[in-house]
Amino acid sequence: MRQAAVIAIAVLLLPTLAFGQAKVGTAGAQFLEIGVSARGMALGNAIVANVDDASAVYYNPAAIGEFDRYKAMFTHISYVADINYEFAALTMPVNALMGNVGIAFYMLSTDDMPVTSFKNPTGAGAPTFQAKDYALAFTYAAPWTEHFSLGVTVKYIAELYHDYKAEGWAADVGTYYNTGFRNLRICMLLSNFGPDLKFIEEKYPLPQDFKFGVSIDVLQGPTHRLIFLGQMAHPNDNLEKYATGFEYWFNDFVALRVGRNYNVDYVSSNDFMKFEGMSFGAGLKMDVSNFTMGVDYGYQDFGFLDDTHRFSLSLEF
Repeated sequence: MRQAAVIAIAVLLLPTLAFGQAKVGTAGAQFLEIGVSARGMALGNAIVANVDDASAVYYNPAAIGEFDRYKAMFTHISYVADINYEFAALTMPVNALMGNVGIAFYMLSTDDMPVTSFKNPTGAGAPTFQAKDYALAFTYAAPWTEHFSLGVTVKYIAELYHDYKAEGWAADVGTYYNTGFRNLRICMLLSNFGPDLKFIEEKYPLPQDFKFGVSIDVLQGPTHRLIFLGQMAHPNDNLEKYATGFEYWFNDFVALRVGRNYNVDYVSSNDFMKFEGMSFGAGLKMDVSNFTMGVDYGYQDFGFLDDTHRFSLSLEF
């Protein structure tokens, strides 16, 4: 067990040596950094060490190695300027592979926009197009021991703008370790590790990120449960970021969540109460026939920009 953990940690830590020389704001394909679940948003996206639904394909592929049921998730996000984000994922146990597999699709798209030119800068009467960024991901994860799992996600990435397209691939590698003490979990993730994308004649790197997270049950009981989550991130195109979150469950039925991001640039429009980096949310989980259904909501204040509301639907069967 110790040897497996040491090897996995080494695999994840070595690439971070290159991150130290990275410049701020130099990576493209930023849609890969958008959290995909309402629960994640409500907890400041500090869930690399505590993700128990199909969004694990995105947040930490190693977590699906612990699943023993089929799981699915659907998320919709409406941003400003008619920008929409969609996410769908499915995970399943495959005994023949001695592990679990998952598939996910996520896409960021705009509304119709007119084609502009030097002669027609307003686009009046011109044809329209949509800008789209999307990824198709495949995941495999398996438990190495009773407490430790390792997972890998490989994804195809594409960015389309009118008649131009950039495409490539990337991989995520995650580890999951449950100590068994108050559900203390220690997890790591290396995301978006792959070659540069090329748009027309210019190349740009992917937004690689190394994340380390912990999660522990602060309060355990038959009726009440309180979970603390903490996470640090070391991206290749920005400064280190930190996030914390608390999740309270009542009767494993209703959840209340709060999270905060640190070292993130927010400009607040609220002079009386400043909530830079704060997020909130709630969730419901219920059994319906042979299904377990979860509905989650997440809210985040983006200062002068419109607030963001996120909704997710998850299923277990």
